[in-house]
Amino acid sequence: MKKKYFYILSLSVLLILLFISVPVFHVLKTKWSESGYQKTEIPKGYTNDASQLNLTKIDTLVQVPKTKQEIEKQLQQILQYAKEKNLKVSIAGAQHSMGGHSIYPNGILLNMLPYKQMELDKKNNILTIGSGALWEDAIKFLDKHGKSIAVMQAFSSFSVGGSMSVNGHGWQKNLPPVSSSVVSFTLMNHAGKILNCSRTENPELFKLVIGGYGLFGIILDVKLNVVDNVALKYKYIRLRSENYVDYYKKFISANPDVNLVFGRLRISNKRFLEEATINYFVKADEKPLSLPLQNAKNEETKRLVFRSTVNSEYGKRLRWDLETGMNKMTKDAVYSRNELLNDHVSLIENKDPNSTDLLQEYFIPERNFNQFIKDIKPVLKNAEPDLLNITIRAVNKDEDSYMNYARENVFGFVLLFNQKKTDKQELAMKILTNKLVDLTLKNEGTFYFPYRLHIDKIKMRKVYPQADSFFQLKRKYDPQEIFENKFYLHYK
Repeated sequence: MKKKYFYILSLSVLLILLFISVPVFHVLKTKWSESGYQKTEIPKGYTNDASQLNLTKIDTLVQVPKTKQEIEKQLQQILQYAKEKNLKVSIAGAQHSMGGHSIYPNGILLNMLPYKQMELDKKNNILTIGSGALWEDAIKFLDKHGKSIAVMQAFSSFSVGGSMSVNGHGWQKNLPPVSSSVVSFTLMNHAGKILNCSRTENPELFKLVIGGYGLFGIILDVKLNVVDNVALKYKYIRLRSENYVDYYKKFISANPDVNLVFGRLRISNKRFLEEATINYFVKADEKPLSLPLQNAKNEETKRLVFRSTVNSEYGKRLRWDLETGMNKMTKDAVYSRNELLNDHVSLIENKDPNSTDLLQEYFIPERNFNQFIKDIKPVLKNAEPDLLNITIRAVNKDEDSYMNYARENVFGFVLLFNQKKTDKQELAMKILTNKLVDLTLKNEGTFYFPYRLHIDKIKMRKVYPQADSFFQLKRKYDPQEIFENKFYLHYK
């Protein structure tokens, strides 16, 4: 009897160890595979962007000065030089756009990152910030004053000027894109003249520059609305995706205490796109801790779990199970708003030099939410590039930008793929993108511009009928077409 009991106990312990060790081994295998990777260096005289698919020879790379007086003088000299030498100018921040939006072949590339001075008007809750600043710079600065960014993207490693140029949206509850938080900005035009742009001063330029991909001039100083940094308590709902809109209305839209929110669709083969989670943060009745006092996160473990999903059905199931399991464990945990906004893109970093991660995003009106999921399900299930993630964010109607993608309240479906750096997978991604855009058109939606340029001019204009007038206005405000990039070359 004792022998039998010992055998059962031993078997139970073995099964428990096996249950624990299999996922650990799977994640460690990802770590081990990365140990042989060599970081790809960009050759001198070239540039690239986040896609790692746009290696391009440039004439000159200019790193702008840090101070206002110096930058204005230098940029005026650069623009004069560009005219004399018949060179084009492109503008770069963190270069997270993926279609060459910050690149022009054999042109002058302005690296705006050093220009990041900040000043806070506490009375009016307005932050004045240099366009080269990263959002993480702004968050750390504002945190000392008990303030927080009103609207920003999910990762803090993008530049303020870059986010304005693509008119990024955030995961702040039911808000329009970044444009809605911009009070005004200064812009250096093709002639080197500095213009102030707001909803009342140079209003046409204001609308064109936000979401204008650097085609109208150089954004210098930006005035942004800021809000209080608050303590937020984590909540989540696990549900069938077909119930997402109804649950969102009930638990998010109808709850005034919700501050930040995002959804996620299940992407493992089992119940593919049939399950979802809504993850949200409500105001907590306590004082938020400053950023230095927040608990350090095990960011590398999170990254490895995410990377272990690449080309692995087991990894995708494991990540879903771990995340939904952690949701239960961390429910009601309290964070500061700034801590939640200050996530870096390195959390999902791909270290494999033979592949790259590519984003796409489609904005779908509420009435077609479920139909869109039904339509994309067979397309994504059979896709050759590996689907890593689908996040859902609600974006309210944009009244500010000329090339607006949120022409009504929409849900943004953010898709992340892993693609091999081969001609075969590049073609597969182009075919897939066009299928997804066709389904977006069918469901009265729009697609987002900052990604790969796989959509032709004709189809682009079906989604953006204002494109022709946009490019006409580009030539009105920049008659010599000094400011150019691959996006402009592709679509003009």
